[in-house]
Amino acid sequence: MKDVEISSPVSFPVHVARLPQKGLPVVFEADEKQRAALAEAHGLDAVERFRIELLVTAWKRNGVRVEGRVEADIVQTCVVTLDPVRNHISEEVSGLFLPQDSKLARLGFETGGEILLDAEGPDSPELFSGDTVDVGAFAEEFFGLGIDPYPRKSGVSLKAAADDESDEPVEGELQRKLRSLLDKS
Repeated sequence: MKDVEISSPVSFPVHVARLPQKGLPVVFEADEKQRAALAEAHGLDAVERFRIELLVTAWKRNGVRVEGRVEADIVQTCVVTLDPVRNHISEEVSGLFLPQDSKLARLGFETGGEILLDAEGPDSPELFSGDTVDVGAFAEEFFGLGIDPYPRKSGVSLKAAADDESDEPVEGELQRKLRSLLDKS
C-alpha cells in the first residue's frame, strides 16, 4: 500500500533547484473553490479572501528560506450566540526547508546525544524531497494558527449560570454514597 499524501487546498509548489539570487517572489490568491475547501478543512463558515505574499530564497548550500505573510478574511460561528462573526487573519510566515539527504538535517540525531530546543527560538527546518517546496501548504499552517478557536461577537460575554450559587461544589449521588461508606467505617 502506498503512502497517501494529503494535499492542501491552496497547494502551490515552487521549483527551488535554481532560485534567483534575490529570491523568487510568490503571490497567490485563492479562488472560490479553494476558499470553500479551506473553510471545510478548518471548520469555518466561509473564507472570503485568502492571499499569500512570500519570498523564497536560497539558504546555505541546498536549503530554502520562505518568508512573507498570509492574509485572510473568514467567517466563523460565535461560541456564545451562534451568530456569524467576521475575522481578519494576518500572520507572518517564516521557515526553513532542507533536502532530506542534507547533513544539516541529520545534525544532532546521529550522535544519540541530547538536542536542546528553545521554545521561543526559531522552528527547526522542515524537510523536503525532490526539487519543489509547497509554499501554499506551508502558508496554510500559519493561516490555521491565526484562526480564533473561540470566536465571540463583539460585546458578548458569558454570564454566570446563577449569581446566588455558593462556591462549594455540588455533591452528586455518587459522592453521597461514597461519603456514607466512609462514615460507616
